[in-house]
Amino acid sequence: MSDHAESRGRRWVVLLLCWASFTMTSADRSAWGPASAEAGAALGVSLAGLGAFATAYYAGYVVASAFGGVLADRLGGRAVLSGSLFVAGAFMVLFGSSPSAGAGLALQALIGLFAGADYAAGVKLVTAWFGERRRGTVVGVFLTATSIGTVLANAVVPRMIEWYDWRASYHLFGGVSMALAVLCLLLVRDGASEGRAAWPDPRPLLADRDLLLLGLAGFGGLWGTYGFVTWSNTLMVKGGGVDPVTAGGVVVLFGIVAVAGKPLVGLVTDLLGRGRKVPASVVLLYFALALLVFGTMDSAAGFLVVAPLLGLGAYLYSPLMVAMVPGLSGERLTGSAAGATNALWQLGSVTVPLVIGAVFQATGSFPAAFAALAAGPLVGAVLMAFVREGGREGGREGGRAGHREERREEPSVKANRGIG
Repeated sequence: MSDHAESRGRRWVVLLLCWASFTMTSADRSAWGPASAEAGAALGVSLAGLGAFATAYYAGYVVASAFGGVLADRLGGRAVLSGSLFVAGAFMVLFGSSPSAGAGLALQALIGLFAGADYAAGVKLVTAWFGERRRGTVVGVFLTATSIGTVLANAVVPRMIEWYDWRASYHLFGGVSMALAVLCLLLVRDGASEGRAAWPDPRPLLADRDLLLLGLAGFGGLWGTYGFVTWSNTLMVKGGGVDPVTAGGVVVLFGIVAVAGKPLVGLVTDLLGRGRKVPASVVLLYFALALLVFGTMDSAAGFLVVAPLLGLGAYLYSPLMVAMVPGLSGERLTGSAAGATNALWQLGSVTVPLVIGAVFQATGSFPAAFAALAAGPLVGAVLMAFVREGGREGGREGGRAGHREERREEPSVKANRGIG
């Protein structure tokens, strides 16, 4: 086999394992939604207090996102991907044996702290192995992991609770995550263009207006997406009068439409070559409207009809926004930029569980809770209008924030750009 053919085969292995790893951490994250009512009862947690567990997870996740990207730029995506996934899986197993609410909160934060690093590592790996021409498509494939993880959690956890208990689902997901981490360590290889000679200087990213706006817009999007993932099961059971298995089925429909939608929207924008900002803004507006419509439903049939339409809005903006990051930052700082923007995005995930819990407990209103969720993507759509998108080939000057870093690269590193 020629070196070129081997490289082409290797990149698909890298994409597959990055996707599988992100799928498992997404399933780990989404497991709390369908497990929360049973777990809360077992641990003595009130309805409003259930949101604190999701917030604890996302607090750790935000910290990991910010620093995990820097580690990926320095140590390489392979080491960070496999190491973070293994430790996160171990803490999932421990959470499944949690003896108290306090211990559970601490373990949720630790799960998030390690799981959060795999996103930036995965983005760095897939953008190193695939060039700009296919970036939207491969990022769309990679990000199907979040929706498939949601589908997996909502398909498996209610059944595990029905057959065993909520703890069994955490033991299962944690064990699978640890096994997959070992596989990643053995089979994943870092891209030739990563250039890890020294600790990267992420300071130029902090001054980049467009990366900041992109981060804040993603905050609004994830406010809606993970607010729904965290609270929809409980809200449908408590406020919509449906049984837990049906509620899980609604969320499965919500997530499954994105499996085809994410790669498709990436492929279409790649082929059109007209940028990704405007489509992302349109999707966010649609998402806000769909959340408002879902909040007016009052039967299982209504939830099942609207759920797939809602899922399109909840997930299709993310591959467009993630694919914009390397063009704004430059390839050398892709990990740091992906981690920093994801940290801002995930702040929406940190704050929304507590806010929605408080809104529903104070009002008892299903529509009010979903109106609060819709506010996030609406603000995100407005902010996206002010982002100045990078050029189609490598962004503005190869990424304005990373331009000074790019000029200091060794010629051998530049020669390896654009693999595939």
